[in-house]
Amino acid sequence: MDIPDFGIPPALARRMSMAEQHEYLRLRLSRRRTLVTAGAVASGLLAGCSGGSASRGATAGASPATATASGVPGAVITPFGRHLAFGADPRTQMRISWQVPLAVRRPYVRIGLRPDDLGRRITAEVRDLRTPELAGVRPAVEQYYLHAALDGLRPGTTYYYGVGHEGFDPAAPPNRPTIASFRTAPASPPERFVFTAFGDQGVSDEAVANNRLLLRQNPAFHLHAGDICYANPTGRGKQSDTFDASQWDRFLKQTEPVAKSVPWMVTTGNHDMEAWYSPDGYGGQLARFSLPDSGFDPRTAPGVYAFRYGNVGVVALDANDVSYELPANHGYTEGRQTAWLARTLKELRAARDIDFVVVFFHHCAYSTSTHASDGGVRAAWLPLFTEHRVDLVINGHNHVYERTDAIRGGEVGRPVPVGGSTDPARDGIVYVTAGGGGKDLYGFPAGVGESYEGEVADRESVATFRWTKSRKAEPETVEWSRVRHRGFSFLRVEAEAGAAPRLSVSALTPGGERIDHFEVRRGG
Repeated sequence: MDIPDFGIPPALARRMSMAEQHEYLRLRLSRRRTLVTAGAVASGLLAGCSGGSASRGATAGASPATATASGVPGAVITPFGRHLAFGADPRTQMRISWQVPLAVRRPYVRIGLRPDDLGRRITAEVRDLRTPELAGVRPAVEQYYLHAALDGLRPGTTYYYGVGHEGFDPAAPPNRPTIASFRTAPASPPERFVFTAFGDQGVSDEAVANNRLLLRQNPAFHLHAGDICYANPTGRGKQSDTFDASQWDRFLKQTEPVAKSVPWMVTTGNHDMEAWYSPDGYGGQLARFSLPDSGFDPRTAPGVYAFRYGNVGVVALDANDVSYELPANHGYTEGRQTAWLARTLKELRAARDIDFVVVFFHHCAYSTSTHASDGGVRAAWLPLFTEHRVDLVINGHNHVYERTDAIRGGEVGRPVPVGGSTDPARDGIVYVTAGGGGKDLYGFPAGVGESYEGEVADRESVATFRWTKSRKAEPETVEWSRVRHRGFSFLRVEAEAGAAPRLSVSALTPGGERIDHFEVRRGG
């Protein structure tokens, strides 16, 4: 239940934007002198995260690298939660992020071409968050996130790195086992490479199992389609007594075995809006992740960016901006994201070395499961996907695996059965809901059964519904739902260059069972 004198009453929250919710909380906090202290302001509670990028409407700045220490010797403070992300150019840029349980002095990254020679040292930036106390419910939570920007790297090169601070040297015994590695993108498109994707992960045994099998695919990077850890379980931007900032600690520890070596490219889901920290709800994301600054404004929309790897252009979007179903942040970019998307897709499609354009975001454009298809996503972005011949769209939001036929003009352009192939320029776009990352599973509408590799049950049409501008669920009968599986899973995508480029897409369960596969070809 909500705390009436602190949390936002449910009826009120349903009518409030993220900015209004943040202001409501700010005013509530201002009346609680035990909470609003100089330390709370400095840590970014009232001004967004204190990281290097200020949130929209917030006044935030980076904490100095020599942040006030906790008083505990640095040697006993162990970094955790390492996670990588590409910069705007994956060939020469990598961002290393991690967490410490207490404030430390002079954090840094050491890197080198051999694990026994980490000669280069890069100063790290501290971004701290303070989540307020709820009297009788939970204490205040202080979290310290550290980030180092590595630029000028060599393409196609393996680097070794260690993260440290005053008193903790990763290159010295007994800390050497903490050294990890990453590889930059090659200068020229490789003959083939693999990337993976899912959404809606959370913290669970199933999430761990997915991560383990995912790592065995040796992916060049991973796409996370939002709803990252579920610290905010309401999913509507509404903050209540159920918000648990420490869930992020558990998530980053869970993810570290993969994300310390595989760039973990996240975007923003509805559960990732957190009104405690900034008017747009993204102050927490800005504190925890360093993502490419190639979007229209990384300070206001950190989950919006693009990068190129080999012959694939990847575009990340924030569907909270256009969603009809969950309107807390609807229209917050005032059309700037969609205008940026049009420019970016045009540039990628015109690039001679890009064969495929892959777009990922949270809310579903096409799905029959619980949240169904979002009419706002369809209205804002599908015309652009069609105009610029996007090759593959990956979503989360619905906690199932579902895959469409090739869709053109809102209808089936070409059936794509399990094992089939399609040419987007001719047939249309395949949309994949990959929401089986590890959070509790959803189902399909009554009478709509599963159909997947080994258990194919094709139907001419199935009943579902879609979200409209009035936020009412209107029924529709659809013919595009080709594969449906109620289980945990992730996508494995193998990209091939050359005379006959193709994307070989597979869906795998944590146990290694393949539940779907198909090919996206260009000119074939």
